[in-house]
Amino acid sequence: MHPSKSVSRRHFVGGATTALAYLGLKPGADLWAQGVNRLPSPYEQEVDQYDAFAKLHFNENPYGPSESMMEAMNMAFKYSNRYGYPDGDIREVIADHHGVPSDHILLGAGSGEILKVVGVTFLAPGKKVVGVDPSYGSVYSHATGIHADAIKLPLLEDFRQDIPAIVNATEINYRDVGFVYLCNPNNPTGRTVSADEVRQLLDGIPPDVPVLIDEAYHHFVEDPTYATSVPYVLEGRRVIIARTFSKIFGMAGMRLGYAVARPEILQRMRPFSTGSINALVKWGGVAALADNESEKRVRETTLRLRKQTVAELETLGYPVIPSETNFFMVHTGRPPREVRTDFRAHGVLVGRPFPPLLEHLRVSIGTSGEMERFMTAFKEIFPVRASTAGSSTG
Repeated sequence: MHPSKSVSRRHFVGGATTALAYLGLKPGADLWAQGVNRLPSPYEQEVDQYDAFAKLHFNENPYGPSESMMEAMNMAFKYSNRYGYPDGDIREVIADHHGVPSDHILLGAGSGEILKVVGVTFLAPGKKVVGVDPSYGSVYSHATGIHADAIKLPLLEDFRQDIPAIVNATEINYRDVGFVYLCNPNNPTGRTVSADEVRQLLDGIPPDVPVLIDEAYHHFVEDPTYATSVPYVLEGRRVIIARTFSKIFGMAGMRLGYAVARPEILQRMRPFSTGSINALVKWGGVAALADNESEKRVRETTLRLRKQTVAELETLGYPVIPSETNFFMVHTGRPPREVRTDFRAHGVLVGRPFPPLLEHLRVSIGTSGEMERFMTAFKEIFPVRASTAGSSTG
């Protein structure tokens, strides 16, 4: 392959040199190697600045695609000028992965597209989506953007989703409900809905009400009471499962997601889907599902770093909501907007505000080095309190 068309995984994981440059720690020898008369372009300056931050604000996989995924995507460059190219049978591979027929799969540009397609399909002016707040807010903002509405129910005191309240709200507003939204595990809290609670929800609402279950963070769950809801699709339920390759597989910037649902539901959704998944991404997705070793390594590393960081925060006296994802929420006692500014000054990007949790900060799990940078900044920004170890919020 031509060198200009080959990308290695090293470029995804790298960036230490640019980080040092941005922080003013670049060795003089490196400056000489660049050429003393050469000034970086505005584009390069922007890239260097971006690369220098510890990016703990979007719940991404910090390691990028695995080696096998990179090899598959590099190979697929040869299809970049073609329509109707071989795509690795991506839809069939996903279907086999879940044990469903291939007509039960709809591809999307990330699970974000799937969520929007569900909204356009099942909402209309005056229709409502029922869910909790805070959750993944794009579902609700999209609903209001198409002149529909959202019934947003508060979380329980332990930050779990109130399933009986969702059932009740759906029954009361039955004629106006377009679909029910369940993010499991929930973003931004990281808490799960148990398998029994999901069944309670599905059995409790009218059977013709669609339920969108967002499983973007499924791969990180350790909670033994949790289970994927894909089997409900095979039961014939009006359930739509949204999945993404953006998190554990490191493809957030490449956009690949999918829905698992009954064919008649997907047929209603398909006219609103762009189908704009490129050749490289499809082959990367196929390789991702075959690379169990890399998936396991990312999962284990992420969980270890999350638990380590949470334990240290609680030792400092800052309670953390129990999480089953690649992020957590820590109670800082300060508005997130202020805290974000403080962290940015330390070269660390952290999550946005999630009303009504206006004293909690969402933090994604980065590399070991990034988490060290986060904790160093945290200790400089916040005072030490009495330890809360062993008594996490919730």
